Amino acid sequence: MAAVDLPGHGSRLGEPFTAVAARRAIDEGVTSLGGRVMLVGLSLGGYWAIDYAATHPERVIGLVASSCSALPRGPLLGGYRALARGIRRLPDRGLLLHRTIARAFLPQQGALDVMAGGVALDVMDAGLRATGRLTPLRSLAAYPGPVWLINGSRDHFRLHEHRFLAACRRGTLIVVPGATHLVSLVQPELFSEHLTAVAQTLTERKCFGDSAA
Repeated sequence: MAAVDLPGHGSRLGEPFTAVAARRAIDEGVTSLGGRVMLVGLSLGGYWAIDYAATHPERVIGLVASSCSALPRGPLLGGYRALARGIRRLPDRGLLLHRTIARAFLPQQGALDVMAGGVALDVMDAGLRATGRLTPLRSLAAYPGPVWLINGSRDHFRLHEHRFLAACRRGTLIVVPGATHLVSLVQPELFSEHLTAVAQTLTERKCFGDSAA
């Protein structure tokens, strides 16, 4: 198991966010495990996981794309980019606001977890700009393996989830009741149960010679 930090996040705080750097970070994480992987991405990471699976299908046994079932363009993307630029103008670049929102909308442990690796305040706009150039529907259609879309029932990033599901060659949609955007932090036990079930399914398919596994 490997946790991949995208540029400007976690262990890569301070690094500029570019498409090349994001793809390289995922590739390094996959390479560190050897063989084919079950690739899991949430929110920003979900969009880039979809992109990676489409361009490296031989390295991805199965894809879980969570909290990223909205097309990254138009008013949704523009609004978030404007918000990111506004937050960056704050004296602390939005750190206090981020902490306040995390404590208000996440369970106590989830708020602690989301702050533990540092906050990617400096790359928000660059990350959104690069993500806006992705084509997730085309990428899902290009990836031949199984895909699981896991979204919180209260997540606004599930706006186009049925279009995302229709684009998958072998897709499954899972909606987690009561969860918001950060579904893994709001409903960690249930999210983990779904990941465990996906891993078990992929293991069984591999054992029985499924060509997509």
